[in-house]
Amino acid sequence: MPRHSVAMTAQTADDLRKHLIRVDGDEDLCFATYSTSTGATRTTYVLTSVVLPEHGERDVHGNASFTGDFVLRAADIASSRGEGIALLHSHPDGRGWQGISHWDRDAESSYANLALGLTGSPLLGLTLAGADMTWSARAWLDANEPMWAENVRVVGRSLRVSWNNRLRPPAAATVFQDRTVSAWGDAVQDDITRLRVLVVGVGSVGLDVASRLAATGLTHVGVMDMDCVEEVNLDRMIGATREDAAQRTPKAEVAKRLMESASTAHEADSAAYVSSVTTAEGIAIARDYDLVFSCVDRAWPRAMLNQLAYSDLIPVIDGGIGIDVFDDGTMRGATWRVQTATPGLPCLQCNHQLDMGEVQKERLGLAEDPEYIKRSGRGRHQRQNVAILAASVSAGQLAQFVSLVVEPGGEGVPLPQRYLLGPHIQEPLHHATGPYCRFEAEIGEGDRRLGLL
Repeated sequence: MPRHSVAMTAQTADDLRKHLIRVDGDEDLCFATYSTSTGATRTTYVLTSVVLPEHGERDVHGNASFTGDFVLRAADIASSRGEGIALLHSHPDGRGWQGISHWDRDAESSYANLALGLTGSPLLGLTLAGADMTWSARAWLDANEPMWAENVRVVGRSLRVSWNNRLRPPAAATVFQDRTVSAWGDAVQDDITRLRVLVVGVGSVGLDVASRLAATGLTHVGVMDMDCVEEVNLDRMIGATREDAAQRTPKAEVAKRLMESASTAHEADSAAYVSSVTTAEGIAIARDYDLVFSCVDRAWPRAMLNQLAYSDLIPVIDGGIGIDVFDDGTMRGATWRVQTATPGLPCLQCNHQLDMGEVQKERLGLAEDPEYIKRSGRGRHQRQNVAILAASVSAGQLAQFVSLVVEPGGEGVPLPQRYLLGPHIQEPLHHATGPYCRFEAEIGEGDRRLGLL
């Protein structure tokens, strides 16, 4: 069965809250425009702009009503951009995911066909519960019955998710999770365990991240990697065996096996994808997830995930390590970085973690061309790594995850963090968005994003 979800930036959510939650306690309404982000099994409707009522277009009288002219104006704005429209209203005293009253049903269904005809996209209905700021959402693919969203995500320096308990019920806590739950409480654990998280790249760092997410109790973690286990991987892939290397077991299958062993959930549904986000199949799979860990060592997949964070509003927690070696083979030092790509923070290109020149070389196949490597003066294996340092990267990425979804002390994800091994200094990196950043210019573009494949 197709899945549906809605996403918006934290700024959009704040703008909507200011309009919909009134000081007099009455209901209110407005429209918004949205783009569509199509995954392999999930369609996400990404809110792009708020359309507030002009004089005479809506009437507030305890409840709220609107004119046909308001609908037509919103639809005209949306269709000029190739987008759809959403009708949003508030339940000031509501708490939790809201159902739909027969009045709301009549209002939304009566305009469903008109919205579809004017914009070519289904009408969305969203409700904001004023008591706890929970969103609920549904898509009117026709005028008969809406398709309910499984969640509504508010994305910024924190990830706040409103859940449809019928479609994504909370997982029952287990005795294995007592210490985990004691760190942040039952409500946060319910939210965390329902997140669909994808780990892209399951070498030394990604394998550790995936296993620890499973141990935390997440009920669905996906892993993606094109490569198979080789002997050279065994000093870094903790849990991979010599038999895996001999049989060339896909790294994703090894990660799935280790996640199933580490899981503390009653029922876990892990997934292994022998694919790459640099393919149409792989990036479509990534759009099915609420959050992605980038544990890749190549520029092209990092660029694809960087775009995903902004065009599709799926936060990407990225990390990487560089080890410097003298000509005589002794160690000069090491540096590792972790950062989250999400609206409200500069993208991976702007914070200098992504080199688009390298992306183009990889797209042309030059990164594996022996003649090009020889002419460039760069060795084929520049990115040395060791297991005892890779753990620092995974720890940093998991700390970003906690900041993003738990917000300890009310703080979301920080600025990018860099650790210098020699002097043992950890420092935040202060970067600004570049004036011509293509990635942050695409916030909420969804399927209209510029191609990187």
